[in-house]
Amino acid sequence: MIYTVTFNPALDYVIGVEDFHLGEVNRTKEEAVFYGGKGINVSVVLKELDMDSVALGFTAGFTGVEIAQGVKAQGVNADFIHLKEGMSRINIKIKSKEETEINGQGPKITEEALAQLFGKIDALQDGDVLVLAGSIPNTLPDDIYEKLMARVEGKDIQVVVDATKDLLKNVLKYHPFLIKPNNHELGEMFGVKLTTDEEIVHYANELQRLGARNVLISMAGDGAILVAEDGSVHKIGVPVGTVVNSVGAGDSMVAGFLAGYLKTGKYSEALKTGTAAGSATAFSKGLATRTYIDELYSTL
Repeated sequence: MIYTVTFNPALDYVIGVEDFHLGEVNRTKEEAVFYGGKGINVSVVLKELDMDSVALGFTAGFTGVEIAQGVKAQGVNADFIHLKEGMSRINIKIKSKEETEINGQGPKITEEALAQLFGKIDALQDGDVLVLAGSIPNTLPDDIYEKLMARVEGKDIQVVVDATKDLLKNVLKYHPFLIKPNNHELGEMFGVKLTTDEEIVHYANELQRLGARNVLISMAGDGAILVAEDGSVHKIGVPVGTVVNSVGAGDSMVAGFLAGYLKTGKYSEALKTGTAAGSATAFSKGLATRTYIDELYSTL
C-alpha cells in the first residue's frame, strides 16, 4: 500500500476577481474549493491512475471534518488524526491581475497526536511506499521527517521525499527511494546556479552520493531529468499546453512517477507518466484527471 503524509492540510478557497482593489469591497466572478495539501494531492492523482493509497496526517475542527469527507468522496482512503482543539486551515487564493494568497496557520499538533502518527507509521509493512511531502508546521520539530524515516529503517519500504533545502538534505542518510527537487532548488542546495543538463546531472549525482537513490529534477518548460540509481540518466520534454495552474503540479508528477514505476518497474515509463500527470495539472484549474493524463501521455 502507498501511504501519504500531509501534516497541515487545508481547504483551498480559490476565487477569481476581475480587478482586485485592496481596502474595497470586491466581488468574485468565479470560485471553487479544493482539498489542499501535497500528500493529499499525491493520493488524489494516484486514485486517478488506479492506484490506491491511504492519506495520513492531522485535521481539526469543522474544516478538518470537511477535508476528511472531501478526500474520501474522491475515492481516497483517509486515515487522519483529528485533533481536539483548533481548526484546519482555510487558504484563500485570489486570482486577479496579480495573484494573492492568504494562508491559514493551522492547528497545534500535540505530542499525543504525534505519537498516534508514529504508531501508524510503525504498522507499515515490507513492500509499502511512504510519501512525505511539503513543509513542516512550526508546532512540529524540524527533524520530523528524519524521525519518521528512522522508524521504517530496516524495512523494505520505499520512501519518497518532496521537500527543499536542509529538510531534504537531512533525510538523505536514510536513502529515500525518490527525491524531487526542481533545478533551482537543486542549485540552492549547493550554492550554485545551474545552467546546463551536465551541471544538473552532476549535482544530482552528489545527492546520490549523500544517500538518495533516484533523483528527479523538474525544470518547468524545459522538461525533467531523472538520474536513476542504476546509473542511467533519462530526459524528457513537456507536452504542448498552456500553464494555468502551478498548485499540485509537482505532487501530480510524484504520483505519476510512482504509478508508472510500480506498474512497470521501468524508470523511463515512470518519468513519462510523471511528466504527463504533472503537465495535466499545470494545464488545468484543478488536479489532473485520468483522461487528460492519458491524452498528454500519448504525445510524449
